[in-house]
Amino acid sequence: MWRRSASFVVDNRIDPLSPSDSTTFDQEQNPITHEGIGIGIPPVISAYYQTRTEHHAVVTSDWLAQSQKAAVDGTGMETPPAERAVAAGTGRKGFRVTDEFNYWRKKPDLAEAVAAIMALSSVIKCSEATTMMELEGELKEASNSLKAWDATSISLTAGCDLFMRYVTRTSALEYENFESAKSRLMDRGEKFGEISLKARKAIALLGQDFIFEGCTILVHGFSRVVLEVLKLAAENGKLFRVLCTEGRPDRTGLRFSKELASIGVSVKLLIDCAVAYTMDEVDMVFFGADGVVESGGIINMMGTYQIALVAHSMNKPVYVAAESYKFARLFPLDQKDLTPALRPIDFGVPIPSGVEVETSARDYTPPKYLTLLFTELGVLTPSVVSDELIQLYL
Repeated sequence: MWRRSASFVVDNRIDPLSPSDSTTFDQEQNPITHEGIGIGIPPVISAYYQTRTEHHAVVTSDWLAQSQKAAVDGTGMETPPAERAVAAGTGRKGFRVTDEFNYWRKKPDLAEAVAAIMALSSVIKCSEATTMMELEGELKEASNSLKAWDATSISLTAGCDLFMRYVTRTSALEYENFESAKSRLMDRGEKFGEISLKARKAIALLGQDFIFEGCTILVHGFSRVVLEVLKLAAENGKLFRVLCTEGRPDRTGLRFSKELASIGVSVKLLIDCAVAYTMDEVDMVFFGADGVVESGGIINMMGTYQIALVAHSMNKPVYVAAESYKFARLFPLDQKDLTPALRPIDFGVPIPSGVEVETSARDYTPPKYLTLLFTELGVLTPSVVSDELIQLYL
């Protein structure tokens, strides 16, 4: 089962009750372990949700500007750490893959997996290895460091694994001299990064064709790729209405509705428990995904599964927009197979003593409740996902 996989263990993170400026975490300095969640034990928050809090915690008119400002690294310079290390001539000694990753992940429109791909590409650039075996060892070590940053992040793990397969999958590297092989790896890494960055626009071109004039779309969560699909449809002159779930406790629906309203799309905000009540008005449901698994199902924000169940029972199509770097070699059988990605929960009122709070942030939606997946690889049925995974990884 997935929860038994060595790659997916409960994340060792900082205490969520600690000051908000402690979101930059160093495992060596804070070797906190956490075996489970129980009554009276503060949950250990996954790094992904710390990042989301940094970028989007407060819904204000300038939240995007705040996020863009946060993209400047700690030294106040816009130059990536790898470029500074190369310019300074310090090479590998002056470069840490986690610094490069943190630089890229703070870009408000950049997915974690893409940030990891950019960071791993920089490892090749800064490497002082003299053999292919040594270079591949450095890449593997860097990949493992990134995956350990948030062991509950599916897209981060999938992105690292895909990068490693993509840049090292040809035997031709063994027959080239080292400098040629290294140059080939650098070219591949940069190409893979470019492909990943363009994935969202490719998906938008495919997905917007399924949005018809006058339709009503239900969305859940703040998915940047779903937002790109809807933006492109609106730019092409299509008139449609969007129903956004509120998305507590992250207020993702509030942010999503604000983005859509700013481009003139008609939006209605729902409380999360009003989905079944309004489903008869809906023509289609759009989800993003934290991860797409081998069965063709998805792992996404908590509530996705129950919305898909309601939509399926009322014969409403359920579409998923997800980049291929979120395709993960995992096969969860049920909800309890998920290693919990934990997030802070604020009900706005004191929690009675002795009451346990469910802090899991995502659920698993089986493929039978999904209609189509829009990826940069094409429009896929859930049953085709396993075949595409084989192609991606082999």
